[in-house]
Amino acid sequence: MPSSSSVRSSPSPSRPPRPSRAPDDRFRGRIAGFGTASGTRVVIGMWDDSPLGRFADVMLEDEAGHRVLLAPSPEVADYVSSTYSFDEVQVVPVSRRRVDGGIAVTAGDLEVTLVVGPISWLGVLLRLVPRGLATRPAWLTLVDPVARVLVRGARTAGTAGGGRREYYGVTLARDLAGVTATRGGVDLGALAPLSPPVRFGFGSAPARPSLVDVVSTIRRPT
Repeated sequence: MPSSSSVRSSPSPSRPPRPSRAPDDRFRGRIAGFGTASGTRVVIGMWDDSPLGRFADVMLEDEAGHRVLLAPSPEVADYVSSTYSFDEVQVVPVSRRRVDGGIAVTAGDLEVTLVVGPISWLGVLLRLVPRGLATRPAWLTLVDPVARVLVRGARTAGTAGGGRREYYGVTLARDLAGVTATRGGVDLGALAPLSPPVRFGFGSAPARPSLVDVVSTIRRPT
């Protein structure tokens, strides 16, 4: 019988390391969405903190369904057009500034002035959710079916192209009380609901013209 000193335990099989996930891309800022009497629907992203720095971009869909991205740089154009769908992408100067009562945005030949109104009923509901929870992907996946029912066209979780997932964590919502919008010097008409929903990605901005504070998280596959 072998001595105890000669008995060796066989090593336990090692577990393969878990594949590491690339860091999420997080965009913090505001999104304005509205329709116009001409049938043009507009979604403006105003990002204060993002992997692409501070920037603004504009997505347009006209009455005929032609979808256009107005981006301030090739890098922004490449990233956004790989995440959403457009018929046309233009790299043009895009700027935003505060004005009395709201925000002015210029993107190429598009001029928009937003008159920001009070916190909406949706904004009141959103205030009930702790901010730390409201932007977590797990929470946004859970509440996505509820968001679809509460706000026509809205989604909080969905696909973002290339196997990625995107999560919209809205923390505050305000109504837009008025809009002045021209493109190429042509008036796009009075403020109107964003209807029908825009077709850039998995969801649309709400039909009710609004300005929302949002954290958008894009997660790559493992």
